[in-house]
Amino acid sequence: MEGATAAMISLPSFVVEGQRLVSIRQINGLPLAQKEAIYRSLIPPEALLRFGIPLSLTDREGYPLLTCVCEPATHSVVLALRHQRDAQDPVLYLEMADTPTNQLEVLLFVVNDPDSERFNVDRMPDGRPTNFGVDCRNIEEEIRAMRAGLAPAQVRQGARLTRRLIPRFETFVARLDHDRFHIQPLAYHNAILFERCGFAYTVGRGKMEWIHQEFAPGGLLFRRLDRSTPFREPGAERTVRGRSWAIHDGILGEPFSGVRMYKRVGIHAGICTFPEAVW
Repeated sequence: MEGATAAMISLPSFVVEGQRLVSIRQINGLPLAQKEAIYRSLIPPEALLRFGIPLSLTDREGYPLLTCVCEPATHSVVLALRHQRDAQDPVLYLEMADTPTNQLEVLLFVVNDPDSERFNVDRMPDGRPTNFGVDCRNIEEEIRAMRAGLAPAQVRQGARLTRRLIPRFETFVARLDHDRFHIQPLAYHNAILFERCGFAYTVGRGKMEWIHQEFAPGGLLFRRLDRSTPFREPGAERTVRGRSWAIHDGILGEPFSGVRMYKRVGIHAGICTFPEAVW
């Protein structure tokens, strides 16, 4: 592991005209072609192969399939990669930013299988956005999504690319001369997935351990699985998705929050707050 860490950290830095780049703001100040070339390094080749996306990231007519929002003098970048120009949802969506303390943070990333069924959990029947179920919830679509095996906030099946993406993030931040990056999981299942990918907790590990404890037989959350809603069926405590849906439904008595994680370059933290979990 130490050798892998040294190899990652010794990767060549991003250098343009003799200047070493250490922030997204610096990248965003480059000419468009240069900064887009750097940001393309975040895209795993497996995504292109799986969905037939050309290396040029354009379709046969030359229409760009990658949208990159990286305005000069800003501290953030947004990438959206589609397999077809008219695709409703991107295969990969990524938001990354500098933090006020000169660190790097992944604000959001989503991977979708564009060929799978869509569940409109992100909008109400009248078209209003749900903001990941925070502002409002499309219960009918959430029930359909849950029964189809999706987790909260998923509109489609995932593309199973997260484990390919994390090393790309690590390489990117290492080349910016950082040894870690941060992320805030939006839901319980995200935190468990990040644990499996080697993340550690900045804050919130105690909360995650408490959740596991209280989903055990006789625990507070276990007792709240009372069939009062479709998301609180007995047995939900046995799976990551089941727990996450119950938490999304408010079983904690408050929104899922207060959890922040980080990934050190080349190091797997080995944390597991839900031992022997079934997804």
